[in-house]
Amino acid sequence: MIHPERIRFLNDRPVRRGGYVLYWMQASQREHYNHALEYAVGEANRLKLPVVVYFGLTDRFPEANARHYTFMLEGLRKTGESLRKRGLRLVVRRISPEEGAVALSAEASLAVVDRGYLRIQRQWRTRAAERMRCPLIQVESDVVVPVESASPREEYSAATLRPKIHRRLNEFLTPLRRQAVRHPSTDLDLGSIDADDIDAAVSRLKIDHQVAPSRHHAGGTGRARRRFERFISGHLDHFADRRNDPSVDRLSGMSPYLHFGQISPLYLALQVSRTSSPGKEAFLEELIVRRELSMNFVLYNRDYDRYQGLPGWARKTLQAHRQDPRPALYSPSALEAAETHDPYWNAAQKEMLLTGKMHGYMRMYWGKKILEWSRSPRRAFQTVLYLNNTYELDGRDPNGFAGVAWCFGKHDRPWGERAVFGNIRYMNDRGLRRKFDIDGYVRRIEKLAAAG
Repeated sequence: MIHPERIRFLNDRPVRRGGYVLYWMQASQREHYNHALEYAVGEANRLKLPVVVYFGLTDRFPEANARHYTFMLEGLRKTGESLRKRGLRLVVRRISPEEGAVALSAEASLAVVDRGYLRIQRQWRTRAAERMRCPLIQVESDVVVPVESASPREEYSAATLRPKIHRRLNEFLTPLRRQAVRHPSTDLDLGSIDADDIDAAVSRLKIDHQVAPSRHHAGGTGRARRRFERFISGHLDHFADRRNDPSVDRLSGMSPYLHFGQISPLYLALQVSRTSSPGKEAFLEELIVRRELSMNFVLYNRDYDRYQGLPGWARKTLQAHRQDPRPALYSPSALEAAETHDPYWNAAQKEMLLTGKMHGYMRMYWGKKILEWSRSPRRAFQTVLYLNNTYELDGRDPNGFAGVAWCFGKHDRPWGERAVFGNIRYMNDRGLRRKFDIDGYVRRIEKLAAAG
């Protein structure tokens, strides 16, 4: 059963006589462990109708570039194959997603959509719901505990959200049953672009083509599942005590797949929960509490991607130290090119440029140093956001926006006052050398760079 709190009717239209049930797949780009898809199949079986799965391919998603689209389409191609094996038709149209959904809903009895938390994703769903003549039902599938079920307001930190999530966790940490498809839709001809030739599909998009696709990370649910299996067998036991060490990299690597909805967080949580690994609790804390804190942030804070969205105490202390002398000043272009005096920071930037993914601990250090080396806190915020959104495969999502804001005090507490940072948490290279083989990390990134 799909928990009722995952389900929300976005309009009050009655079910109509139509040729199919429409599932508008936008955020949860997978066939596997997808509550919205299973809900659509269940409704279609009840109505004795086929399910049509639709994806809107827009080249106007803010700040998305060829790197992001290539990874996304790699995953979507595999999702299309999985859907076909199940008897489901995937329709991909190059159009603003809500426009395509409204057009296809004209022949639908009802429409189902997954949930997105960003401003643009919510706008798409609101506009579509207003224009559709059939019901539009939203089913939340990219968190373990639905956001409003965990908390009705913006939370101060993980410490305040954690008990609220844990009170409800057992209710939602339950397997998702796969529905039988009783009425296949693969023979329906509804007009779909060919997205299987990924290079050709990306080349036709009016996007930034200067950021090359990653040769180190490829999209797809199958790849995500295989990588996660290797993580559980080889790294989960060491996750609690070694996850912050960039020289050994004990991380799961799931964030790009979670970003594009290619893997279910519930599936990951259940897989880990079934183990007796000493790293289990630490991983579930990151996957559920920390990740869902970011959804809470972007849903309840309208300025989640703006400097104004930072806590008042953080903006006040940064303003008080705005004129403090900086130990170094770098332009955004110098930072983008990894041209600083700090070999550790340069290595982190190069890792992101080359692979589309920076080690999580280094990303915190990286953001803090941009604050320290910029002419003003506001300019630093804009630079961190630009670089993160441009080069990270998991940028431009709730985790990305919350991670950037954390570097400037969000979801943290005031610390001892110091120059430039005020009461914002400080990080330095001495800490890296004390805790890790950070020079080993630099050597690893240099080898990556040398290999091209």
